[in-house]
Amino acid sequence: MSNKDGPENAAHEGMPRRKPISKSQYENLAAFRFALRKFLRFSEDAAGEAGLTPQQHQALLAIKGFPGRDRVTVGELAERLQIKHHSAVGLIDRLVLENLVERDASAEDRRQVHISLTVRGESMLEELSSMHREQLRQIGPELSALLQRLGQGDAGT
Repeated sequence: MSNKDGPENAAHEGMPRRKPISKSQYENLAAFRFALRKFLRFSEDAAGEAGLTPQQHQALLAIKGFPGRDRVTVGELAERLQIKHHSAVGLIDRLVLENLVERDASAEDRRQVHISLTVRGESMLEELSSMHREQLRQIGPELSALLQRLGQGDAGT
């Protein structure tokens, strides 16, 4: 059996070979990852200063930013945060204790619970979101340039 017939190549059968990634492409990917990580660190620090965990902040934003409405089901929140349903329930429990969200039984389906922000949750999210928007205004040009370079591959480098 030759090397190319091994199980590690079975998933790539029939797929066109990819061009090797150049040094400049690796540098662009690394720079983009670094810029994202700096923003995430900013976000984590801002949440902590507001007395929230990063996940609590993300939950508030996911609820308020859900398309078409200002409430979510537990399952929708779990999906948006990419966590398990039972983890979302625990997170919601902690947010309720902090008076940041409230639960309401669905009028259409009593088995479903809707989660929405309280006035306190809205206020905290508003403050954090303002800080995040300002940070994004500052780093936006760098992120845009990095995305453009990533989309171009080696062109122009």
